[in-house]
Amino acid sequence: MIQEFYSQNCKIDNGVRLPIIQDPSTVPTYTQFKYYFKKENTVKREVSTRQSAKKYELQYRPVLGSATEEAIGPGSRFLLDGTTFDVYLVSRINRNWIIGRPCLYYVQDVFSRMVTGIYVGLESSWLSAAMAIANCCEDKVSFCKQYGISIRPEEWEARHLPETILGDRGELFSREVETLIKNLHVKIENTSSYRGDLKSIVERHFRTTNDTVKMMLPGVINPDFRQRGSRDYRLDAKLDLYQFTQIIIRCVLHHNNHFLPNYPREEMMIADDVESIPSKIWQWGVQFRSGKLREIPKEIVLLNMLPTSEALVTYQGIRFKGLYYSSHTALKERWMEKARNGTRRVSVSYDPRNLGTIYLRGIGEKGYESCFLLSQYDQFNNRTLEEIEYLQAKENMHKAVNAEIASRQVV
Repeated sequence: MIQEFYSQNCKIDNGVRLPIIQDPSTVPTYTQFKYYFKKENTVKREVSTRQSAKKYELQYRPVLGSATEEAIGPGSRFLLDGTTFDVYLVSRINRNWIIGRPCLYYVQDVFSRMVTGIYVGLESSWLSAAMAIANCCEDKVSFCKQYGISIRPEEWEARHLPETILGDRGELFSREVETLIKNLHVKIENTSSYRGDLKSIVERHFRTTNDTVKMMLPGVINPDFRQRGSRDYRLDAKLDLYQFTQIIIRCVLHHNNHFLPNYPREEMMIADDVESIPSKIWQWGVQFRSGKLREIPKEIVLLNMLPTSEALVTYQGIRFKGLYYSSHTALKERWMEKARNGTRRVSVSYDPRNLGTIYLRGIGEKGYESCFLLSQYDQFNNRTLEEIEYLQAKENMHKAVNAEIASRQVV
């Protein structure tokens, strides 16, 4: 800058061209240069030019609003997101089998900050997101009872579908979500890519859950994971999906019934002495800001949200995912007997959280009928799809190894 703006002529010194600087009193000092540079330069222009506009919007922009302003009351907008938890789990069938890291999904109400639905599985997909949304409509007393936890109805009252669900161009950015829009009349919105700050409420809750329980769980991944000489944390895994879900439920109950120090209460809330507790805010919102929540029977939601597939009717039963089922209609109409002359395929829906029951579609007054596992497959009752598939893969591997050993002995 000095050469360009504060020099007149040049001189040659030992073959090197040097500028002739003006009176030093007219040249700005380095401190003056930095002062005007910082005064004229803007963070937005610098970050957007050097990195990207999304980087500026995510980490450097001013945050002058509040997410609560977008929600009129409970159910105006739910946030959905999932993450892979930093812990390894074992199988309930054989606790020596390490099945991987769980995927945790939360559905959270923007207005009250209450967690309205959860799902814990082993894969990140639309199916997992659908199970979290379906959990929003379940009666939480009976849901917690399945995991050995007794609660009062007022501790977790959420059993509704919202007006809008906001995602992050992941699970909700697919064709399968059209069923949720058309049949259940839920609006779906997606944030732009790399903009986790647009659903910061649920993102922060993931971190809170992780920081709360991570230090107490066996099989947790620490920062020195996979470094030379460090212990393989998978060998410390002790929890299964059922036990880990119990822990997550207790974390949700703690969050829903404890004080939020940074919640921006409205003037009406202050006048009514509403505590900054998600369950209290939810109850107040249902009383004075209701209209967005819709209570739909769990069976109808599941019928529309559960994945569909085909099952094969054989003389041994209705075969699905390597398991065999039966139903009242199948026995009454003698499906298994007729299958000896030729198999048939039927459309079924299934809940990946429990393959003990599948649902025949288009049968019965309600439009579906339950099928139950045959008695010889009771060991798979109340098991998740991932656990059953893991067991089947293990058995197939053992069969292949034994077949290879047998072939070598014959040779």
